[in-house]
Amino acid sequence: MKNVRLGIVGLGNIGRFHTGYLLENKVSRCTLAAVSDAFAPSLESFKNKPGVKTYADAGAMIRSGEIDAIVIATPHFLHTSLGIEALKAGLHVMVEKPISAHKADAERLIAVAKERPKQVFAGMFQMRVEPRYLKVRSLIRNGDLGDIVRVNWIITDWFRTEAYYASGGWRATWKGEGGGVLLNQCLHQLDMLQWLCGMPKTVRGFCQLGRYHNIEVEDNITTYMEWANGATGVFISSTGEAPGTNRLELCGTRGKLVVENDKMRFTRNESDMIEFSKTSKSGFAKPDAWNCEIPFEPATNPHGILIQNFVDAILDGKPLIAPGAEGMGSVELANVLLYSSLINQSVELPMDSKAWENKLNELIANSRHEKKVVQSTAEDFTKSFNK
Repeated sequence: MKNVRLGIVGLGNIGRFHTGYLLENKVSRCTLAAVSDAFAPSLESFKNKPGVKTYADAGAMIRSGEIDAIVIATPHFLHTSLGIEALKAGLHVMVEKPISAHKADAERLIAVAKERPKQVFAGMFQMRVEPRYLKVRSLIRNGDLGDIVRVNWIITDWFRTEAYYASGGWRATWKGEGGGVLLNQCLHQLDMLQWLCGMPKTVRGFCQLGRYHNIEVEDNITTYMEWANGATGVFISSTGEAPGTNRLELCGTRGKLVVENDKMRFTRNESDMIEFSKTSKSGFAKPDAWNCEIPFEPATNPHGILIQNFVDAILDGKPLIAPGAEGMGSVELANVLLYSSLINQSVELPMDSKAWENKLNELIANSRHEKKVVQSTAEDFTKSFNK
């Protein structure tokens, strides 16, 4: 194989975005060969695209023989079933976030992928190639921060209106999405959190359902986490707060790193704070410190970079930047933080995937929420990128 024939299933905001740069040939050795969507009008604009076949049925596209690989960009609950179907059909698979709506489904999808090691299974976690987070990861791994003792992430600039939630019948419902701000908006930040700091060992969630919107899932959350080394953290998010904040603060024994307003500020202790505390003769002394702003380049088409990496993995065996199996971490965090809130107690990780699946099925069965769907105006949703 010299060129990957790619199919995309799901032509909502993100699926259509992927088709844009693929049709502009911004990914080498890759051709957009087919698209699929159950909503017929979404296919119309692709019917006159040379070389692009359209399918109303995703299964038909998977079985067509016209594609070598697929990107799954459908509503959450279809990610697992379509991913498994595509893998069993011999296709290479990339799944948009989240890889599954809940951990039990993610386990099923990953199990099928592991049975087929010759097929590439990837996730779309594009923040892993954004320069700012690559710098943060490098500082942590190189020991510049010392041992991490605290991490706070406030990301409340996800403001969404009622029109947003009314734009799709699946949005912000237990049955259609499986959760709210944690599973939808914050999945990439949760992936970053565990990519940078590892998975916590204990969490406690405080989630408000429909605090700001006429929805049944969470749109406002404050959560607490503890790591095995004693580090603690707070993760706060909302889709109802304006203007909102996006501030990541990492504190270690050798200093503090703050990422906010497209700037990265590092306060570096001249000595380890724990050792300084033990040896200082003064009760009010602090380690000497210096401050600097760390420059980084803006992210340029990070989604395209991951698609290119997916193609290179298929054709050349190049290691994946975001292996699909690593999508388990963000799904588990989104699930467990909400589950903790609903049962009103702390939960240790790894969580019992069956317990959350049962709870989610209970929420779906008992749902009495009436969703009103209205046609929304076309907007550029890409301004929500680069968080």
